[in-house]
Amino acid sequence: MQALKQLIQLIQPADRGFEAIAWERLRSQIRPRGSLGQLEVMAARLAGIGRTLAPDLSKKLIFTMAGDHGIALEGVSAYPQEVTAQMVYSFVRGWASINVLAEHVGAQVRVVDCGVAADLPPEWPIIHQKIGKGTRSISRGPAMTREEAVQGLLVGADLVRGAYRREGFGLIGTGDMGIGNTTPSTAIVAAFSGRPVAELTGRGTGVDDATLGRKIRLIEQALEVNRPNPEDALDVLCKIGGYEIAGLAGSLLGAASVKVPLVCDGFIATAGALVACRLVPAAADYLFVSHRSVEVGHQAMIELLAARPVLDLDMRLGEGTGAALAMNILEASAKVLMDIKTFAEAGVTDTGK
Repeated sequence: MQALKQLIQLIQPADRGFEAIAWERLRSQIRPRGSLGQLEVMAARLAGIGRTLAPDLSKKLIFTMAGDHGIALEGVSAYPQEVTAQMVYSFVRGWASINVLAEHVGAQVRVVDCGVAADLPPEWPIIHQKIGKGTRSISRGPAMTREEAVQGLLVGADLVRGAYRREGFGLIGTGDMGIGNTTPSTAIVAAFSGRPVAELTGRGTGVDDATLGRKIRLIEQALEVNRPNPEDALDVLCKIGGYEIAGLAGSLLGAASVKVPLVCDGFIATAGALVACRLVPAAADYLFVSHRSVEVGHQAMIELLAARPVLDLDMRLGEGTGAALAMNILEASAKVLMDIKTFAEAGVTDTGK
């Protein structure tokens, strides 16, 4: 716990002074004021995050956190649990959606085994940080111990902090892989929002009506059995979360601690971000939500975070695919800030409009 406390103490809000200076420049550029909309909002936020008017997002890295869930064995997914390990192998071979989209935007992908149920070969070029072979079923008791939850947070934080300090990555993305992980993610947003589970539960991998009904009942049972305290984010995480969700949450804490922007993917990655922001509210200053997932509970997460997604493309894949696509938009917003000349710099008459 001491290491987590020390990490939390490093997290400070973004610099509002730099944001204000950025806004002054954006309003003075040779174009109608406000004409680049959310690109301007993102640019000003990036200035406050990095304490600079020249944020460099050219080195981009996505961590895809993988983990399994005991609840998956109770029939909440259209796919069997062994698909998690099989998909990790696909990531390793470069066959998957995240590989293609990350390459397209010039981002590296690193897969992290936070808690896959299988023994993954040590020679696979992934980051081996297994906390356990899948969580325990949240329908019957806590997913993990409090100590395991802290371990997961620190895994994510240390990876991001190292990527920035040792390699200079200026933009971090997070994604997930884990069969059944929409179930704990739905439980998390239900715990924090207090809204009925049925309103928040989606079909995940595309389950039928019978499986959807079972999924809702199991989430309701998980909340009743565990009674997670919404005022204690660590309690929520250890009781109804997942190893990879802990890693995702820790990634945001790590990014905030070194003043680097992080863009999270869809439903599961946002669940991790939500945990992090409930644990340390200032971490929200460093978070960009990549896209609005069609997974029904994601809208509730966005509302709790008071966030505006960068994209809205009817996606629901995970892996970090939305984060990859949003990275180029964020990089473009950074270039808007410094590369567009002001009226004074260009010698153009300012109409004041």
